[in-house]
Amino acid sequence: MKTIGLLGGMSWESTAHYYRLLNQGVNEKLGGLHSAKIAMVSVDFQPLERLMQQGEWVECGERLADAARKIEMAGADFLLICTNTMHKVAGVITEAVNIPLLHIADATAERIKAENIQTVGLLGTRFTMEEEFYCGRLSRKHGLTVIIPSQEDRKIVHDVIFEELCLGKVRTESRKTYLNIIETMHRQGAEAVIEGCTEIGMLVNQDHTKVTLFDTTALHVEHAVLFALAG
Repeated sequence: MKTIGLLGGMSWESTAHYYRLLNQGVNEKLGGLHSAKIAMVSVDFQPLERLMQQGEWVECGERLADAARKIEMAGADFLLICTNTMHKVAGVITEAVNIPLLHIADATAERIKAENIQTVGLLGTRFTMEEEFYCGRLSRKHGLTVIIPSQEDRKIVHDVIFEELCLGKVRTESRKTYLNIIETMHRQGAEAVIEGCTEIGMLVNQDHTKVTLFDTTALHVEHAVLFALAG
């Protein structure tokens, strides 16, 4: 079994979810008392969140690259960034280590294509929804058509993530708002919706809507478990 490297803390709420799902996934495959081999660095999110809002992505990349090197030194065989948004600096992190990075957008897109879906809606932070590093990867590398919410709805989605979900707050009113946004994208042609922030699954899951949802955390974990046990 390979050792899974986790670059976490962004937020710790979703990183805890990663840890649980990875161990459950390995145990389901191997049985008994088996669990995942994990090397993790969990960063302090507050300074990074401030840098993100200020557009200081170079500094974000440098700090996360340093954390990734520590994970590699701890014995990880490959790396997961436990957040969608920080894949904006995935290139910097990849260059800093000698182990492969399993990209969350690739794991998600492969499952979408396997289900013969072409057009998807995307929820996430405003960075994930608006910038090329994520939407562009889905369209250029995987040939998907991506629909994002209106500017007003993007602000709502973004604010709920940082002001509620990252703090572990799950509010019924926010769930209703998210479900309305999902339904709007569905009416606009989205065959399914990507939950492109690792915290969104805390708020909305498949039990809440008939629109097909792709939980990026669950798909990233599934890909990592298969990679860890391969060979």
